[in-house]
Amino acid sequence: MYEEVLIAGSGGQGIIFAGRLLAKTAMEAGWHVACAVSYGPEMRDGTANSTVIISSDPIGSLVVVRPTIAIVMNEPSLVKFEPKVAPGGLLIANQSLVTTISRRTDIKACYVPATRLAKELGKSAVANVILLGTLLTLRPVVAANTISQVLSQVLHSATEELRHINQQALELGRSQGAKIAQEVS
Repeated sequence: MYEEVLIAGSGGQGIIFAGRLLAKTAMEAGWHVACAVSYGPEMRDGTANSTVIISSDPIGSLVVVRPTIAIVMNEPSLVKFEPKVAPGGLLIANQSLVTTISRRTDIKACYVPATRLAKELGKSAVANVILLGTLLTLRPVVAANTISQVLSQVLHSATEELRHINQQALELGRSQGAKIAQEVS
């Protein structure tokens, strides 16, 4: 197995958290993992992206040029990274903040209203976790129960309410992924 995952958006959307959560989960599952983050000088509203390489073999480079999976949280990230997704790849876009529809026919593009769904849960900041849940349903690079356990570990010092909302977001993302999978079968 070999996947190059790009998660992109703006500061404050949990891009770095999502990348680190996916990387830690893949490590817990026994895969070789490399993770890199990049963000602009502004913490909020600046650009941010995370790349995670998950492989059954040792990883020789952190450079991700043609991601096999891209999660984009906003319109500028779609414009910048959609052309870079490898043929046969998966693009998951936050439909709440992305209005452009991919015209590429060589990738699978999915749209999830993650920010709207997160607000309905009571915490817009969990849109990133919703999209991770969607990813892990459409392309199960790690087991769903593993990410749920790692999420609990990572948020161990958070309030019970925050841990609960994040677990709900993960489940909501999984259900969105299941709907998308049914639509294309």
